[in-house]
Amino acid sequence: MDWRDRLTVWFRHAFFYGDNWVSICAGILTTATGFTLLWSWFRELASPHSALPYVGILLFVLLPLLFLVGLFLIPFGMWLKYKRMTKAGEKPAVIPKVDLTTRHIRKVLSVVAVATVLNIALLGVATVRGVEYMDSSKFCGLTCHTPMIMEYRAFVDSPHSRVGCAQCHIGPGADSFMRAKLAGVRQLFGVMFNNYHRPIPSPVESLRPAKETCESCHWPQKFHGNKILVKTHYGDDIANTPAITVLMLKIGGRSGEANTGIHGRHIDTSERITYSAGDERRQVIPRVVYRDDKGQMVEYVSSDTKLTPEQLAKLPQRSMDCVDCHNRPTHAFESPEWAMDRRIQEGLVSREIPFIHKKGVEILKGEYKSQDDAAARIPKALVDFYAANYPEVYKEKKALVDAAAIAVKDAYLRNVSPEMKLTWGTHPNHIGHQDGGCFRCHDGSHTSKDGRTIAADCDTCHTILAQDDPNPKILQDLGTK
Repeated sequence: MDWRDRLTVWFRHAFFYGDNWVSICAGILTTATGFTLLWSWFRELASPHSALPYVGILLFVLLPLLFLVGLFLIPFGMWLKYKRMTKAGEKPAVIPKVDLTTRHIRKVLSVVAVATVLNIALLGVATVRGVEYMDSSKFCGLTCHTPMIMEYRAFVDSPHSRVGCAQCHIGPGADSFMRAKLAGVRQLFGVMFNNYHRPIPSPVESLRPAKETCESCHWPQKFHGNKILVKTHYGDDIANTPAITVLMLKIGGRSGEANTGIHGRHIDTSERITYSAGDERRQVIPRVVYRDDKGQMVEYVSSDTKLTPEQLAKLPQRSMDCVDCHNRPTHAFESPEWAMDRRIQEGLVSREIPFIHKKGVEILKGEYKSQDDAAARIPKALVDFYAANYPEVYKEKKALVDAAAIAVKDAYLRNVSPEMKLTWGTHPNHIGHQDGGCFRCHDGSHTSKDGRTIAADCDTCHTILAQDDPNPKILQDLGTK
């Protein structure tokens, strides 16, 4: 039997067994879904606005699934009719011929052929669009609204807001994609049954290595030299006096044959540092192993640890990479003080309002039942305070006070979520000294057997050019003031 004969037999069976209500309804469903998909995709392409997260689920996930269900039900209906007729003894010995000379039959076959081609094309496009949507940052951050909304707010407010979530959390290749989607199914059930971590666990144990994520854009071994860093804090006095600290960070890197500075001493082309953390948050580090410039491995143990050498040896070892210091490069959360400092510096909160830094921090640290509760109470608390205690200021600068009230509220909503048990300090930032950071190792208590100590000297990593100065001369000399 050649291919023509086989095709003829297939047509006969398809025509005969396809005449059933399941296959007919499935064909209607597939056609309707297909036209809906085409229309919705055209609307999305023509609109300047991207689809909302829940609309995106409908367009790129649910409708394609419905389309697939329709395609599956067409042969399923044929199979049901075949089984029913076989069981009832009604199956014909010879399937009736399909008369291709009949104009009606030719039309039906033409429609089926065109529909088949369109279905294959639609299925391919739907698959691509669905994968693109599920890899989008909006899908990751806004679809599972309660669990991920805080991480998404931190993400869109970060230097990496234009780097898609999938670029760091999934990675290339079909295996990475499948692992991520299987994990997503588990998380979906967690959301459905209200059974998920509060807050989101940190650090992410399954995060891809920094060499595959950070170092695809950044190059820590490259010599970067020194960098001037200006940090501005505001006082709790009536004038909200600025206290400016100017640091020269010794970033360093690979300089000739030597490694210098922060990057050069911590990150190298080959493994430079391994360490053992005494807690899941990697806040307590009792043991550090460092490869010095001579290639010798030096073990430093904290004098504060109560663990025995045997217990230390059993702790899992981690090779240090970018995220051990830059642990919140994209999902960084502020302290109340830093939140107010930033909004004053950006002009969202005016320094003309007396004690605004102090009062703002005080209100941010208040207890609120939920984000909705905070959104209602925070602006009112700030406005009421100035209306009652500084009526003249409030009368003259009402617009500034109202703007500050909104900014303080937004600072809380950006950083705290009682629903997710996320509060100030839940996710410490290891860059600098604010949340421990460098002092996890550079505390002067990590010593080796030969008496060497991990330095705690400030000048090791930076030089202080000005400290808590309202008008540093160095900034004037640099022409930035």
